[in-house]
Amino acid sequence: MNQTIALQFDHLTQLDLSPVKSIIDPILTQGAIASYEQAFNFEIDFPRDPTDPRELSEIAEVRLWFVRLDSVYPWMPFILDAKGGELGRYVAMLVPHQFSRTEGIQYNPEALEIFVMHKLFTLSDWLKEQKIPSNFRLKSLAQLFGYDIDDGFFKLI
Repeated sequence: MNQTIALQFDHLTQLDLSPVKSIIDPILTQGAIASYEQAFNFEIDFPRDPTDPRELSEIAEVRLWFVRLDSVYPWMPFILDAKGGELGRYVAMLVPHQFSRTEGIQYNPEALEIFVMHKLFTLSDWLKEQKIPSNFRLKSLAQLFGYDIDDGFFKLI
């Protein structure tokens, strides 16, 4: 059940979260968020000159919109399609990185570590509030970014 959230130039430049709010808020109100795990992706329409070599994550207006989104919905990684690459793109919007032709995206290691740990804490609390089992999900999220979380970590939080 893949869902697409369409973002237009005006949404991004005006920090307008209404495309997300109009879809996500009713799901939250219904208490049905668990059934949307890894179901969402973004369709981003940000016109630019054909000679502009930047990726969307390198455009300040786009990144700022995602920073705003993350501040309002800090548990967003739960509903993003990780297999389809949406979670990786989301993280690229929030974590400094470089692109390598041979190795793909290369996140700043320290920034990625802070981001992953922040999301583990945030998601742990949020998943408990939603009554969604969390340890496996959190371990899987960390593994997507190269981190192996020991079970003892969950006893601490």
